[in-house]
Amino acid sequence: MSKKPEDDGSGKPLSGGASGVAIPLKEDLLIIRGKNSFLLVGKAGSRFPLCIETPDDEYCQAVDPDDLIIVSMPEGGPVGQARMMLELIRQYHIPLVVLPKGHPGSKRLSMVVSVAPEILLACDIQRGTHPEQHLICSSMELSGLSLTGISGGVMMKNLPPGVVIEHVNPENYPTDKQQ
Repeated sequence: MSKKPEDDGSGKPLSGGASGVAIPLKEDLLIIRGKNSFLLVGKAGSRFPLCIETPDDEYCQAVDPDDLIIVSMPEGGPVGQARMMLELIRQYHIPLVVLPKGHPGSKRLSMVVSVAPEILLACDIQRGTHPEQHLICSSMELSGLSLTGISGGVMMKNLPPGVVIEHVNPENYPTDKQQ
């Protein structure tokens, strides 16, 4: 894992304003850390169907190799846990389960997942209840960030100040490491 935050070569941290910033991403993963929360970002890497189970229906969407799989942990927690969830989707194509609005279990979800070509982070949605994959629940410190899978990387727009971006080699990252 690179402990050094991504920068533009000037030694200054990246700032992904409205125009955005592209970060290289292939088989590795990215951790985008705020002060108290983080996102784990990976590419799908292959084409596969992803089933989404809602309270009333099941539907499947096509996932393309450059699509993003994002695990959001709004209160932080073990990065290894987020890595396992990402790999369950990327390697084993497990379905996503969507809870009905107002479900009491939503409060206990420590992480949520979205899989799409472009994903917007929002702090004002109830965890686990949003079947549309272009949107994911996040902490307030990461809200408004937009990520788009591009060839060879990820484009980030509205990158909040103070976040740190690290590359992670998934095979070398222990599953019990805490944030």
